[in-house]
Amino acid sequence: MSELDGEVMEKSTPESGALPDDWCLRHFDHLSPDLAATMPDTMARMRELCPVARSEEHDGFWVVSTYEDVLGVAQNWEVYSSAHGLGVSKAPTVVRNLPVQADPPDQRIFKRLINPFFTPAAVAPWERPTRELVTRLIDDFIEDGGCEFMDAFARPLPSLTFFDLALNAPADDLEKVAYLASKSSVPDDPEARECWLGLYQWIKDFTRARRGGPEHGDVVDAVLNARIDGRPITEDEIIGTVQLLILGGLETTAGALGLMVARFCAEPEIPALLRARPELIPSAIQELLRLEPSFVSVGRTAMRDADLGGRQVKKGDKVLIHWASANRDAGEFTDPDRFELDRERNRHLSFGAGPHRCAGSNLARLNLRVALEELLRRLDDIRLRDGAKIEYHRGLTRSPLSLPITFTPGPRLGPS
Repeated sequence: MSELDGEVMEKSTPESGALPDDWCLRHFDHLSPDLAATMPDTMARMRELCPVARSEEHDGFWVVSTYEDVLGVAQNWEVYSSAHGLGVSKAPTVVRNLPVQADPPDQRIFKRLINPFFTPAAVAPWERPTRELVTRLIDDFIEDGGCEFMDAFARPLPSLTFFDLALNAPADDLEKVAYLASKSSVPDDPEARECWLGLYQWIKDFTRARRGGPEHGDVVDAVLNARIDGRPITEDEIIGTVQLLILGGLETTAGALGLMVARFCAEPEIPALLRARPELIPSAIQELLRLEPSFVSVGRTAMRDADLGGRQVKKGDKVLIHWASANRDAGEFTDPDRFELDRERNRHLSFGAGPHRCAGSNLARLNLRVALEELLRRLDDIRLRDGAKIEYHRGLTRSPLSLPITFTPGPRLGPS
């Protein structure tokens, strides 16, 4: 008899730090701050207890936690649709996030529209201005011997580079847009609906202003001038496409940076190795992304009855696939909880998989590489500030809400 059929034996939180078994098996809630705090241990317990579990929360949905099952759902868009997502938000988006909330063939049209602007060749010229920005950000706090890393570096870096280099948007609006994006991405946040409306209005005003101004040859111009199946793109399609670019460009890279530096604090041998051998930084980024992805899960809707890991999913059922759990599945990765640079293969799912794999992955890797090169070169003895406790952003993404760190003070490189 399985734990789902009989009494659940484990009623209290196990020593591992995982949430109770009854929570894992029946009451899994991806919006829980407790899950964000205990994610690696809790998802390990999910894989052990029931790789495809049925949660009673949010009107019921399936939770998929193993690598094989997660990859299978992500690639099978005909059965598991992205167009309807998980459907648990109390503050739904005003327009669809495109191309994420669409299925092929429509999804392919919108993805082909943005892909050319985020290839390795397209983002390569952004390395120099990105490095200059990284230098300025570090200069602002390096003499102090400490900072609140998320506010001082992790959030400003991807936001400023994306606003300036990808969108050619006014920098004065950045703080407002970053706030709207962060709040709207937590479905049960009391400000979420207001922030979705605010983000929609900002994009509407921004794209209308861009129509009346000079062209930049960027992704925004491509979206504004697009034709979809021979017709002009609609305003809602324009807003939905730019909306997704903003959410992906601002939130996930900031979270990844915060999670990486938090691991540096916990395992100082990693930054020590990378300072000694900076040529290993690109490989280290891949392994750090596997261990601590900021994009942790995503929702799908079953379009017909299906067998999923031996469980019978019905048409219309909601399905949550958990990228972060798949990344630590021992069936795919040996010794999955360890940081190992010499893995024979590292097919992590931190950028997603299938048709909806992240279009901005090359830009994210560029930002992360340049950031780590400069941070590790200039900051030594990085530690979490005494007494600090990390709390996490919850939902489909995960990142430290704040990360107060200390380090050996150093000199500025730019003008005083």
